[in-house]
Amino acid sequence: MIDVDGYRPNVGIVLLNAAGQLFWARRINRDGWQFPQGGMRSDETPLEAMYRELEEETGLAAHHVEVISATHGWLRYRLPNRYVRHHQRPTCIGQKQVWFLLKLVGGEDALKLDACDKPEFDLWRWVDFWYPAAHVVNFKRQVYERALRHFAPLVENLCSVELGTLPPRDTAETPPTGPRDGREAA
Repeated sequence: MIDVDGYRPNVGIVLLNAAGQLFWARRINRDGWQFPQGGMRSDETPLEAMYRELEEETGLAAHHVEVISATHGWLRYRLPNRYVRHHQRPTCIGQKQVWFLLKLVGGEDALKLDACDKPEFDLWRWVDFWYPAAHVVNFKRQVYERALRHFAPLVENLCSVELGTLPPRDTAETPPTGPRDGREAA
């Protein structure tokens, strides 16, 4: 499903733990790390798509999380020209996304990266709040920054942490914990 402007409707998921850290996952067979995200079906609301994508990509069900907030309206990013499939009609030039902030209420043991037939991720870790905005692929960076800025005050209040502001790209903190796969003990 692609809109008249060439954007594919999509949802993004920012998953939070009690310490104010975020779930960060590596795309399977690639070096790229990102938040869970995925396209909406024509018969889905953003909330329905979010729950489906959450389960497909992380193995988490609705009872494992609490929905804290969502962005208002669509956040858009354009794909670099090399990723645009110009031979397909309609042509998708990018994604338009509704982002959700979720808090993990179940244990980490519920995370299962291989919960579907075609897993999206092969490793995951908890990272500091601003880390993803500085380390996601460049063309998604502005959307990540906007979503995280929107969610930061909520996370500060919910987790009783002080996040500060988005640091410059080259001074973002390194991940505090090592990567995990779906088979390791948490």
